[in-house]
Formats: sequence, structure tokens, C-alpha cells
Amino acid sequence: MLITKKLKFDAPKLNMGGTTIQMSDEIKILGLIIDKKLTFNNHVKTATNKAIQIYKQVARAARVSWGLHPDVIRVIYTAVVEPIILYAASAWAPAAERVSVRKSLGVVQRGFVQNFAEHTVQSPSTRGLLLTGLLPLDLRVKEAATLYMARKGYPTAIIGDWEIERMEPVTVMEHPAERLIIKYENLENDEQTKIAIDKCNVQFYTDGSKIDGFVGAAYTKWIEGKEQKHKKLKLMSCCTVFQAELFAINSATEEILRCSEDSFGIFSDSRSSLDILKNGNSTHPLVTKITKNINNIKLQKKQITLHWIKAHNGLEGNERAINWQKKQRKRKQSLNTISAL
Repeated sequence: MLITKKLKFDAPKLNMGGTTIQMSDEIKILGLIIDKKLTFNNHVKTATNKAIQIYKQVARAARVSWGLHPDVIRVIYTAVVEPIILYAASAWAPAAERVSVRKSLGVVQRGFVQNFAEHTVQSPSTRGLLLTGLLPLDLRVKEAATLYMARKGYPTAIIGDWEIERMEPVTVMEHPAERLIIKYENLENDEQTKIAIDKCNVQFYTDGSKIDGFVGAAYTKWIEGKEQKHKKLKLMSCCTVFQAELFAINSATEEILRCSEDSFGIFSDSRSSLDILKNGNSTHPLVTKITKNINNIKLQKKQITLHWIKAHNGLEGNERAINWQKKQRKRKQSLNTISAL
């Protein structure tokens, strides 16, 4: 069998021991029928015919025993029929978009829906599905394919009109024995904070927040007690505070990669962000980026330390990062007020 996207092609001629090998139009691998045009029509036809035969057997049993209980029919449908239809759904899910495939799946489902409850016998298929609480089979196929991809570490990137956060697949991560071990220091009092600041030449203070639907992050760069640089970062309203805190830390590590100094300290009041960095097994995309940045920082022969500090502890750098957040939020609110007027 030859699979190609070209409309016109020369069929190869294969010979083995003087015998001509004929080209096949389809092949069956582990129960999945693959045709040369990848339409999966024969696979869907085979699966639906098998499900229909099961339905006919259920119907005959129902006539002999004066009807099966709807709960029994539902168990047969969910435990036998759906698994037959959904087998290898991740491979042929795109075929469920076609009208012909949806009709074939609807024929299978309609027969069972009519037996779930007598009042749905004369009802249209859509109304019957609503009354029985079943999801159309074409949607179940897409759902099964999406869940399979999610378990493999490749979830769908789009839900509706919003881009969602995709976890990094484990296959692209470093081996557990080679992963970077990240630690951070808890600064409980002013004395510990002063010692930590003195140990590094450059301090970065990060912060993230979400108030009234406004999400943002910020970091400030300090050298010898003076602010050298600050940056405000805007995030979409669907983002969380946790994402904002991680985004601020990630931006600080990216800035460190561009700096010429050799000793840095990142001070954050988000213990959850620092804990997930310390975990080492997280597949969160921002955590992966931060880990790679820290590894590259160390490859540049630079020293970097992470510190947790209390929020609103009077530390000037931390307060400046928080204030930049407030200024950015007030500016957005004023712009919205002007646009409303």
C-alpha cells in the first residue's frame, strides 16, 4: 500500500523472487483498518456493523424476555458498544468530521437510544440524546482522541477561542538523574534578608497579581541598594496569579542571561512558585523554561540563588515590584474609564 498526498503518482512495481507483489488498497494493523487515502471509511463501516449486530442481539433478547430494563441496555451500550466504536479513536478522529461518518455513527446510537426510554422512540435523535443524557458518538470519538493525546503529554492547544497552557511532554525533559536540582532559601527575618542581599551583587525582585480581572507581573533590578531597571509585564485576563508569579521569575532569569555581572539573587514572595521549581518533576511550561534558563546561567559561570521573602515586609525592592503592579493596574482602569466615556 502506498500513502501519499500527491494527486498523481506512478505506482511502484515490486518483484520478489520473480513474483510480482500486488499493491494493496488497505491494511489492518492491530484491529485498525488503514486505507491508502486515510479516509478510514472501511474501519468505521466495520465497527458500526459490529455494533449494529450487537444491537440486534439485544433486541431479540428483549422480545423473548418481554423487554430488558433500560439500565441493562445502558450498561451494554457503555461497556460493549462504545468501546468498539471508540477503538483507536486517536488515529481516525478527523474522519468523524465528515457527514457520512456522523450519519453512520448516529444509526448505531439511535437504536440504543430508542430502547433506553419508551418516550424517546418517536423523538428525533438529538432530542433523544438529550433525554437520555448521552453524548453523540462523533463527539465521543473526539473526546477519546483528546484524552489519549493528553495522557501522552500532547493535549490540544485550543479550546474555543482561548489558547490553554500545554504541559511539556516528558520525552523532551532531561533524564531524572541529570535534572538540575533547584533550591531556595526562606528569609524569615531582616537579618537573614540582609545576609542574602550581601552575598549577591545583583538582586531581582519579582511579583505577580490578579485584581479585578487585571493580570500582570513585574520585576526590578537592584545593584548596591539602587534600582537599575524595572519591567512591567501584561498577561491575559484568563491567567492566574500563579502563572503571573512564574512569568515574572522567568523574565528575571532571561534578563540575567543578558547581564554581565556574575552573582545574582532572585527574591520572590510566592512560595508556591519556588516550591514547584524545587520539585524538579513538574512539566509546567514556565517551570521548564525557568529551569533551562538557570542551567544556562550556570553554564555562563554565573552564580544564582533563589529566595523567598514575606510580602509587604518593608523591603524596598519588593515594595517597588508590588508598586509597579499597582501602577499598571490603575493605568488600565483609567484607560477603560476613558474608553467608556
